[in-house]
Amino acid sequence: MSDSRERYVTLLQGCLTRELFLDEETHDISRSEWEPLVGSGLRDAMREKHWRITRLGGDVHKRDTGNDWPPTAETMVGRQRLSNVRACVESVLSDEVPGDLIETGVWRGGVTILMRGILAAWGDIDRRVWVADSFQGLPTPDTEAFPADEGHDLSGVATLAVSAEQVQANFARYDLLDDQVQFLEGWFRDTLPTAPIEHLAVLRLDGDLYESTMDALDALYPKVSIGGYVIVDDYGAWEPCRKAVDDYRRAHGITDEIVKVDWTGVYWRRT
Repeated sequence: MSDSRERYVTLLQGCLTRELFLDEETHDISRSEWEPLVGSGLRDAMREKHWRITRLGGDVHKRDTGNDWPPTAETMVGRQRLSNVRACVESVLSDEVPGDLIETGVWRGGVTILMRGILAAWGDIDRRVWVADSFQGLPTPDTEAFPADEGHDLSGVATLAVSAEQVQANFARYDLLDDQVQFLEGWFRDTLPTAPIEHLAVLRLDGDLYESTMDALDALYPKVSIGGYVIVDDYGAWEPCRKAVDDYRRAHGITDEIVKVDWTGVYWRRT
């Protein structure tokens, strides 16, 4: 049974990242879509990535580290960060840490699809996977209230706006859309404070901005169980996100060690 579970989850990861089909990919998100929107503050951060696959087939290293924008994959986080999600979810299942699983900022839904797939592989019928997103892209930064978001306006990037219906279809593609998957549609400041979530075993943040990150932490961190995990996708790449996490941890006296996943992802375990 454990071998079958391992094979299934590994196969699911390879499909979600499209690692198994890199030789069939022929294009990526065009840099031209971004350049009119990118201010000087963003341009430096975005040099970390290579926004176009310029030859037939994807790059294995870029897909591993999440340094490209896949044309068809359900996730852009890459194998390393996706494997981190898997390790955290399997850890809380093995250790029987109470609580649901959530990602705040889901794009095409790949991370949450993996979460639901792991629950299915483990036969867990009690936990829910929460899929939280505006499903209309990033908000326009409120730089008066959150000056750290100055120069980081991605609200006009159409590629980031994936509808709830499309994400639901992506779940259904893997036969993983059911009552254990719950969608929270809207801006985090409106949906997360009143979300009917009692406890969380895994909280994954992927909101990019200071405001989005802080909204998620304020509403959800108190619900993370002892032994649960907090994963931050944008900590290394986006200064506003990193500042929000550091400010929140400082304000609440959180000293749990931050562990690096790759060039941008980090996590810690609540003690």
